Amino acid sequence: MPRRWDFFTFYGLGFVVFLYTPVLLLPLFSFNDSIFAIFPLKGFTLNAYHQLADDTKLLGAVRNSVVVGICVSVISTAFGLLAAMAVTRYRLPGKGPIVGTIMLPLVIPSIILGVALLVLVRQVFDIELSLWCVGAGHVLLCVPFSMLVLMSRLEGFDKNLEEAAMDLGENGWMTFWRVTFPLALPGVISSLLMSFTTSFDEYVLAFFLSGIDQTLPIYLWSMLRFPQRLPITLALGSSILIISTIIVVISEIMRRRGVQSAKPTGL
Repeated sequence: MPRRWDFFTFYGLGFVVFLYTPVLLLPLFSFNDSIFAIFPLKGFTLNAYHQLADDTKLLGAVRNSVVVGICVSVISTAFGLLAAMAVTRYRLPGKGPIVGTIMLPLVIPSIILGVALLVLVRQVFDIELSLWCVGAGHVLLCVPFSMLVLMSRLEGFDKNLEEAAMDLGENGWMTFWRVTFPLALPGVISSLLMSFTTSFDEYVLAFFLSGIDQTLPIYLWSMLRFPQRLPITLALGSSILIISTIIVVISEIMRRRGVQSAKPTGL
């Protein structure tokens, strides 16, 4: 049956074009032989990428973001997995308010959360601002994402498999390690990738909590004040765009494989 091109189809296509056209222009202008992002392009060059590779301060900011992102993704996934198992496997009193409280960082504006954490860190605990503070703030932000991903995964396979393992003599830990964790692994990988991307790209909390140790978004924002640094900024933005897209695609593939593997197969 031929597809009908109605109003909503055109609306959806127009929305996608409006949303992604500026993003797709970013890699195009990164190869332009000019400090201005305008048409027509003056020529093709890789100078911006060469300068990007030689910028030690920028590479230091990249290293900070990568280290924080890896630590945050591992910690957030561990907390998210424990919380998801508690919610999906046990009858908790007040489960609704508990889950709602965990999900609050998703609805609180980032600037409000950043100011609150800054006051807590400096005025209450008198801790120097550093990447540790940034990582703690990112964990607070990433745990809800991780929990949502892992809840959907843990609810997607037959719980009788765990009960069968317990009936065969396995204790709770070995049942988790040999049955639950392998089945939840696609969700765990998806959670790790999504948490890393969220932490790597986050700006507001890092702005309030980073101190003198800059993460990549902070350094990228500081470069925008200098027009001659625009080509490097475009090259950096293009690199981040490509890497983030790859991570999100891999995460979605792993999530879909997990959903398909959880579906019961007919005889």
